Formats: sequence, structure tokens, C-alpha cells
Amino acid sequence: MRLGEGVEWAIHCCTFLAVLPPGSPLPAARLAEFHGVPPAYLAKHLQALARAGIVVAVPGAKGGYALGRPADDITMLDIVDAIDGAAPAFTCTEIRQRGPAAVEAAKYRRPCSIARAMWDAEHAWRAELKKRTVGEIARGLAGDVAPEAAVKTAAWYQEVKR
Repeated sequence: MRLGEGVEWAIHCCTFLAVLPPGSPLPAARLAEFHGVPPAYLAKHLQALARAGIVVAVPGAKGGYALGRPADDITMLDIVDAIDGAAPAFTCTEIRQRGPAAVEAAKYRRPCSIARAMWDAEHAWRAELKKRTVGEIARGLAGDVAPEAAVKTAAWYQEVKR
């Protein structure tokens, strides 16, 4: 399975929004600038997050995007589903029912072990993402971000908010 890069961008944007002071939305163009990604492409992902209620669009000259609910109530799975969809990564096409060894469908009493293994793996992956919240990620930033990057981020944000 391969997640689209929009998932990474969306998680980073939500995490960034989570650490901003309350009532401090950022325009899509500024979020794109900060993350160094194409503005039009990021805007589509932010719209998908808004449709899912993960972010809200705040109108006005000082508007932009803000989290639509508390960071601890937004899971990584919520974001993945909003950006890439909730459809299963694996679809069993019952290939074993084709070819020269095939028998009538009624003789296949349960899904094959390949399908079961893939579904179990996806269930575990989705369950792990459901346990991880944007709030948790935001709280871990202090250990993940180089001090120089934190200083540059603060300076950039102060310039943007002028």
C-alpha cells in the first residue's frame, strides 16, 4: 500500500495548526509556503479536510484554516480517510476461483488465507492510526524539531501574523 503525499502534507498542516494560538487561522497559501508544497494542490487537500470536519475555513481578511475540533479528537486515520478515502487497501478478487483448478463458488467456504492475512494487516494498521492523534503528534514536536528550526518557525509566524 502506498499513501499519497497529500496524507503527509495534511498531517503536517493539522499538526502545525494544533500548535498555533487559539483563533489564529492560517491561509492555505501560507501553509503551503511553510511546508514548501504547491499551493493549489495543498488547497485541494485542505478542502477535503474541511469536508471531513477536521479543519474549518475561517472567512475574512485574517481568515484561513483552523482545526475543526480539538487536536486530541483528530486521529491520523481521520486524516488518511479524508485525503485518500476509507476504501480498503486490499480487494480480494477470488483469483483462486479462476483457471484450470477452479470449482463452483459454493465449494469455497471461506476467504483464502491470503485475503485473511491482508485484511488482518490492514485492520492492525488502521487500528494503530486510530490510536494516534494530532494532539499527541503536536506534543512530540519539541523532541522532533531542531532548535534552530523552532526559532525559524517562530520568526516566520511572527512575520505572517503582522
